[in-house]
Amino acid sequence: MSNQTIKNTTTDAPINCDAPNEQQTGENGLALVKYLVLGILFGIVFVKAEIISWFRIQEMFRLQSFFMYGVIGSAIAVGAVSIQIIKRFNIKTLAGEVIKLAPKEFRKGQIIGGFIFGLGWALTGACPGPIFAQIGSGFTVVAITLLSAIAGTWVYGRFADKFPN
Repeated sequence: MSNQTIKNTTTDAPINCDAPNEQQTGENGLALVKYLVLGILFGIVFVKAEIISWFRIQEMFRLQSFFMYGVIGSAIAVGAVSIQIIKRFNIKTLAGEVIKLAPKEFRKGQIIGGFIFGLGWALTGACPGPIFAQIGSGFTVVAITLLSAIAGTWVYGRFADKFPN
């Protein structure tokens, strides 16, 4: 596993990052606009496809509709095929860098975390992907979900060493 060690800005203690950004070429200013445009387009697709719909998410968790399972299954299939294409054809980033896919290690904490994530998703009708699209669509009450997700991320980061592996 390729962990990257970075420094905590408040304590200068090293932090291991399981998913480091190993990009060597720095980007700033107008170069970042492409990510903004891509994010806006992605949000529009989420809204038009009703992926951000609380009703659709509740249908999924009540096992009343296949719609969201189809969306998630399609995303998994596209992701798996994309990774195979990247590996087979040695596709590089827009900056011309080699894409490195680190092997993942299974940990029992992933089961616990997945259960907590799913419970929060079922209760709020939002997961991290569509939160911003929901807020942008006028569902401002989802801001509470966003703040809760940020708080949960902070709690995990603060106490990660005390959680089960």
